[in-house]
Amino acid sequence: MFRVSRMQSRFSSDMKRVAQGHLAILAANIIFGANIPIAKAVMPAYMEAYAMAFFRTAGAMALFWLASLFTRREHVPGRDLVRLFFAALFGILMNQMLFVKGLEYSSPIEAAIVVTFTPILTMLLSALFLKEPITFKKALGVLLGLSGAVYMIVSSAHPADVAAAEGSRRIIGLTLCIVSGLSYAIYLTAFKPVIQRYRSITIMKWMFLFGTCLSFPLTFRYVQRIDFQAWQPLTYVQIGYVVAAATFLTYLLIPLAQQRLRPTTLSVYNYTQPITATTIALIWGLDHFTWPKVIATVLVFSGVYIVTQSKSRAQLEAEKQAS
Repeated sequence: MFRVSRMQSRFSSDMKRVAQGHLAILAANIIFGANIPIAKAVMPAYMEAYAMAFFRTAGAMALFWLASLFTRREHVPGRDLVRLFFAALFGILMNQMLFVKGLEYSSPIEAAIVVTFTPILTMLLSALFLKEPITFKKALGVLLGLSGAVYMIVSSAHPADVAAAEGSRRIIGLTLCIVSGLSYAIYLTAFKPVIQRYRSITIMKWMFLFGTCLSFPLTFRYVQRIDFQAWQPLTYVQIGYVVAAATFLTYLLIPLAQQRLRPTTLSVYNYTQPITATTIALIWGLDHFTWPKVIATVLVFSGVYIVTQSKSRAQLEAEKQAS
């Protein structure tokens, strides 16, 4: 009886952790979704893309180190600091800098479409790095979510949006967005073991310190070119959102989710970003309700649900041993 009670308690605790992971990654992607139009409003009108990247990394670094003063200190050995250095290279430097530059060269619609391919890359890299199986249910969920996200974006697009970037600049922008998505997929999969060892603030204070040091030589000259006198009060609010919400808060939530969910499950939530952007447009009166938006939303969340119901490598191995 006591053993059964212990098993039930452990199951309940595991379910709670999983639920926390889903809430954390959903919240992070909602914030990311709102960040695309907000960041685009600032760039290049008030600052260049690399200047924005510096504000994100340096601002978040300051916030994470400040927050660490009020939490229990964790010792991180040298070998894990090296791992966090490379995690910062893929998860912060390449991901952020390449994406903001790609967003500057392409339209928001095109950038959003490219972002939707990250879950597919993550699923493939999970099989490579973590030996996670690509099951039929997992692949179906990823592709279903992809179809919903792309349908949402395409049905909401206007010719002027797609024509915002022309010629070689568009090709460069889309290429940068693709490499940015690949670097984020590598971060979610290859560095999952080290991420599981420490609390979010410990991980991120080091990653953003490394990210700031790496980005400083590349971005500082762009910061020097900013005309701060041209900034409007709304500009400060928008940049504050990018730094405090779309960087500090999201990167606080992502490790929480990484510790509780599989990489493919994490990345499939990327499909909620265009849903968020469209919802914000509806609330602000910038767009109107249509049935394609409803269909796309149903497809996206159906895909997310199917992926969450797919079995992990550990579950398949346990079933094999039981049989």
